[in-house]
Amino acid sequence: MDILEKAKRHREEEDRLKWEGTFADYLEILKQRPEVAQNAHSRVYNMIRSHGITEVDGTRRYGFFGEEIFGLEEAVERLVEEYFHPAAKRLDVRKRILLLMGPVSGGKSTIVTLLKRGLEAYSRTDEGAVYAIKGCPMHEDPLHLIPLHLREEFRRSYGIRIEGALSPLNAMRLEQEYGGRIEDMPVERIFLSEDKRVGVGTFTPSDPKSQDIADLTGSIDFSTIAEFGSESDPRAYRFDGELNKANRGLMEFQEMLKLDEKFLWHLLSLTQEGNFKAGRFALISADELIVAHTNETEYRSFIADKKNEALHSRIIVMPVPYNLKVSEEERIYRKMISDSDMSHVHIAPHALRVAAIFSVLTRLKPSRKQGADIVKKMRLYDGENVEGFSAVDVNELKKEFADEGMSGIDPRYVINRISSAIIRKDVPAINALDVLRSLKDGLTDHASISDEDRTRYMEYIGIARREYDDIAKKEVQKAFVYSYEESAKTLMDNYLDHVEAFCNKNKLRDPLTGEELPPDEKLMRSIEEQIGISENAKKAFREEILIRISAYARKGKRFDYNSHDRLREAIQKKLFADLKDVVKITTSSATPDESQLKKVNEVVARLVDEHGYNSTSANDLLRYVGSLLNR
Repeated sequence: MDILEKAKRHREEEDRLKWEGTFADYLEILKQRPEVAQNAHSRVYNMIRSHGITEVDGTRRYGFFGEEIFGLEEAVERLVEEYFHPAAKRLDVRKRILLLMGPVSGGKSTIVTLLKRGLEAYSRTDEGAVYAIKGCPMHEDPLHLIPLHLREEFRRSYGIRIEGALSPLNAMRLEQEYGGRIEDMPVERIFLSEDKRVGVGTFTPSDPKSQDIADLTGSIDFSTIAEFGSESDPRAYRFDGELNKANRGLMEFQEMLKLDEKFLWHLLSLTQEGNFKAGRFALISADELIVAHTNETEYRSFIADKKNEALHSRIIVMPVPYNLKVSEEERIYRKMISDSDMSHVHIAPHALRVAAIFSVLTRLKPSRKQGADIVKKMRLYDGENVEGFSAVDVNELKKEFADEGMSGIDPRYVINRISSAIIRKDVPAINALDVLRSLKDGLTDHASISDEDRTRYMEYIGIARREYDDIAKKEVQKAFVYSYEESAKTLMDNYLDHVEAFCNKNKLRDPLTGEELPPDEKLMRSIEEQIGISENAKKAFREEILIRISAYARKGKRFDYNSHDRLREAIQKKLFADLKDVVKITTSSATPDESQLKKVNEVVARLVDEHGYNSTSANDLLRYVGSLLNR
């Protein structure tokens, strides 16, 4: 299907969804589907729920944010469950301005944009359908037509509570055009759209001296005063401010705390009372979610100003920190790159990971917990198993600093430095060393980084480099092992046979000679020493392995290579240690012989086919690992 055909299908779908009728017809819809009358906060919450909710390790994950927001599961859960959910239930939090507060490039704007695009799409579904009085510039709720004295009876009959009064313009239309017959008032289905200014608004402060409150609340149309005779005639008023147009949906305030005080009081009236003052009219009702975002510095300045005290209790602040998980940070970079013109450039495996390691380290605060250095903390946050630590320890670490993640290097800086590396090298591939070098060079020119932070960040560059050295050596050594998994499994099975014999005080039978032999202590120690198991601790470690095997057997499960993390690590290191000399000679030879060259070509092919490298980055990796092993 070509693009024109798709555009045609879209038009046809829009036409199919359109609906017009009278208020009496609309009431028939409500009898069948009372959820149509939901308020703005409820609509946002139900929209988020409609994409599914799962629970992972005690944290709720929302499908709505899944492909755009990475590593902020706890912040998003708090946002949904502490604001949107109770607001949808008409609890008092809906009478507060939602303020997302966090560092630059931390995801605040992305969250708001997702909500806006989500509402637009949701209003085109049956569950999210929105109806309004036809011809109303504010897309007013048709239920405002029901007089106040009948609303309690309506609630008992339909189970729907009505809030808000009929706007001046529609009140005049009802009397003059329809003789007060609310049943004849026309109603239509509307589709929320920021571009068309229907139910989604955005307000950005400009120069306080030139900013006009009319941008928010509309203004008098002086060209019509001669026709209608008075400024208080609603037909002589343009209901085209952002608060007017965002009615029934969501209003985003960018840099809200920079607004003049008179603007803020309009917002507070709207959130607290559900109405605002415009022109020479009574208060105008509006149903919209007000969401703003700011950084921590501006927020601290705002609350330090005594004249803003009355506003504090009417704002709910939701912190949106930086992501603190290395694997999720990688996903952020991959998405940013895929959305850019750099997507054709080959970025070698682990290049983005080392950048993520550096970024996350800059955002972490050193723990006071014994043994929890910053690298271990980084690994624990990323879900890795670290000896001596449990899930309880991770929770304690997260509670240690309330503001962790509110400072550090932002994702845009990293992407800018990756871009710089690509442009500087002018090649179709970059590797982890290119990225680290570019990150390091950028710190020198970064004006907003203090000397103290710069020194600390340089140390983190060094840590990221050491992490990469380990990754690179393992990658190459893995590639050198033909049928790596089979070799590891054979070595592990051999080790387990000897451990079982040791623990049970048995002997092993030689498969060739049939001779009974004692367990091979040298073999067992050569593996255990790889992970620092001391002579005194070897018996306890072996018994732990045997207990684990028994536990698996009781559950009908097979103990395999991946069943014990520390044993797997020991097997890998032993296997790599045995290959070290072969790797060193092969990768570092300036003039490799025919057999060495064949081996190098096989390794390059394996790195390309199985590990995601191209030929350039694979050869760069081999040369680098060769230099590491020869140091």
